[in-house]
Amino acid sequence: MQEFLKDLDQDQLSAVKYCDGSQLVIAGAGSGKTRVLTYKIAYLLSIGVKPWNILALTFTNKAANEMKERIGILLKEDAARRINMGTFHSIFYRILRSNVNEINYRPNFTIYDENDSKVLVKNIMKEFGVDDKKYSPGQILNTISYAKNHLITVDEFLMNDRTNIIGNIYNEYVQRCHIANVMDFDDLLIKTYELFSKKTDVLNNYADLFKYILVDEYQDTNYAQQKIIELLYKKNVCICLVGDDAQSIYSFRGANLEYMLSFPQKNNFKIFKLERNYRSTKNIVAAANSLIKHNEHQIHKDVYSNNDEGGKVRLKVAHSDREEACIVCKEIKRLIIKEKSDYKDFCVLYRTNTQSRVIEEELIRQAIPYKIFGGLNFYQRKEIKDIIAYLRLIVNSDDEEAIRRVINYPVRGIGESTMRKITDSARQNHVSIWSVLSDPDSYELDVRRNTKNKLAAFHDFIEEYKIKSKELDAYQLGTEILEQSGLKNEFYSNDSPENVSRQQNIEEFVNALQDFVDNRNEEGVPDVYISDFLQEVSLLSNIDDDNNENTVSLMTIHAAKGLEFPFVFIVGLEENIIPNVHVSSSKEIEEERRLLYVAITRAQNYCCLTYSKSRYKYGIMEFSRPSRFLYEIDPAYIDNEDINLKFNTGVTINDNHFSIPKATILNKRIPSKVIIKKYQDIKESHDTYEESDSDYSIKVGDIIEHQRFGIGTIILLEGRGDNKKATVKFNNVGTKQLLLKFAKYKVVKC
Repeated sequence: MQEFLKDLDQDQLSAVKYCDGSQLVIAGAGSGKTRVLTYKIAYLLSIGVKPWNILALTFTNKAANEMKERIGILLKEDAARRINMGTFHSIFYRILRSNVNEINYRPNFTIYDENDSKVLVKNIMKEFGVDDKKYSPGQILNTISYAKNHLITVDEFLMNDRTNIIGNIYNEYVQRCHIANVMDFDDLLIKTYELFSKKTDVLNNYADLFKYILVDEYQDTNYAQQKIIELLYKKNVCICLVGDDAQSIYSFRGANLEYMLSFPQKNNFKIFKLERNYRSTKNIVAAANSLIKHNEHQIHKDVYSNNDEGGKVRLKVAHSDREEACIVCKEIKRLIIKEKSDYKDFCVLYRTNTQSRVIEEELIRQAIPYKIFGGLNFYQRKEIKDIIAYLRLIVNSDDEEAIRRVINYPVRGIGESTMRKITDSARQNHVSIWSVLSDPDSYELDVRRNTKNKLAAFHDFIEEYKIKSKELDAYQLGTEILEQSGLKNEFYSNDSPENVSRQQNIEEFVNALQDFVDNRNEEGVPDVYISDFLQEVSLLSNIDDDNNENTVSLMTIHAAKGLEFPFVFIVGLEENIIPNVHVSSSKEIEEERRLLYVAITRAQNYCCLTYSKSRYKYGIMEFSRPSRFLYEIDPAYIDNEDINLKFNTGVTINDNHFSIPKATILNKRIPSKVIIKKYQDIKESHDTYEESDSDYSIKVGDIIEHQRFGIGTIILLEGRGDNKKATVKFNNVGTKQLLLKFAKYKVVKC
């Protein structure tokens, strides 16, 4: 009957067969966590436990469905279909639906998605006269969500300040939802908690029904979820909590690792450890272990692998983020041939979505198919499309879609009704919308004088920058547009999570502009205008999407949780990237370390870490420092290409040593030599790359080190004086032609 148990190792089997009390299963990376959960449920059913007496809580519907399917295969019966298995929200929805009279809702209540909730918040703000420049609907909704997930009621929120703007919106939001007979996703948690805590008979009914409770990814549960589990916990209930404290990376969603570390110990849970990693090679597991051991707050475990030893974790160093992208692409192509692999076997991981831009561009240039997971392609993100729409309009004022996108963004009082009249007039007269905007009186545009003035102001703004577009380079024009259009104020009005992400994307866009100008200058193109940049971007973003599944995967480390790939690249391992610039406390640093641990343990056979000695930040080339975490990985498991990076020096790293002041996005353009001098004072070990002297005393065969492209050999020299050009074959980025007047390099070997 239980033949399926032979598929388990001894540790897995012990965890599966324990049914005499509550247990905490600490499942190391790649140790078969999902298998243990699945087999435990199958085992419970095989020993006579009724399916309706089992409650299994997961974090995704996909995980629940896959587990049900697997249980059905193991037992060759349909009992799995009657198990109370699903996400926290889906299970609690069913409980609330069954007890709707107890929560003062009508039986036909519906659920708001995030967009529905945001629209409601926006309408309330408008009615309350709240300035959406000071408080964004997204920011307020995030605050409400945080309060609900921490079981903070409206009364508690307003306890200390009845004039609290967000608190009053929270109060109105709750009342409106109740009147409309709707709940949002957070309500499914807080209403279930209120039901169980206020209605003891209902709680007892479910505690008696659920004899066995199993919770997947327990380290990712938030406060509300944890308190509900605690309410259901009784002596006659066996709870199985499965998770890995070393993979707790979602504190920004409310996850609280402390509960995992304290609740089971407080209640005398029996602890099981799954320490064998079935996913990765010995070297990858050992490297990850040597990193995570530096965390103080953790449950000790000795994760090991019986797989092949495999190659060491690679460490590749780039001179710039551009070279870093080239190194990754070059290595992918090499491994495709050497290992006879497919593109789908490769994954590139990064800390934030903004880092994908340079990687994407290089993948496109080298014709390597890729897919972004958990986010849009960089140039398809809303805030980037907004900026580009302004730039497109300056280059081509007849671009109708660009006009529609920005004519009232940021808000300038040109509504849909006005836009309809403009469009109708353009259609009737067979002219472009811009033609009507340019001379509304000639086309007898029927709008108020005040509206005409707003249209004229928008028209004049674009016309002004059409003239400037012939005078300013792409970087200068782009940053001015950001400033003068109001987009900068729109994105920097507050530091909500939504806006911080937008700010990071805007900053990366500025980097793209500066990078583009510098590249063209070095190639001997002195005048680099916004039209040139838009042409480049259109070629990058208009690549055909043929839904080819054989693609390289690009995603944030957070998005990669639970996934695995034969070949993994982790890019941008620098201070202020990972650990992120916004973290400071030891608790936050430990989560950043866990984040890198998760990234490394996604790799099955090959793991490559990369960092760049310099990268554009806010449109300015800055020197970067290797991430402190690189110093914590045992060098015995690292194939280190950077002989200057000293590992495990025994020196305690002070957090302040690594701090670099955050610049503002729209700094005036500063000559590279000034910036280099500035950061030379901070980090003396970095070489400087001065713009070359006028004699350009180099010859064919010389080996140079370029600030962004790295090491290369001069293969051809042409021209004289300020027009002298060098063709250089670089080790990683291919052949480049540089105008020596602008090139930043030093000769390393004659």
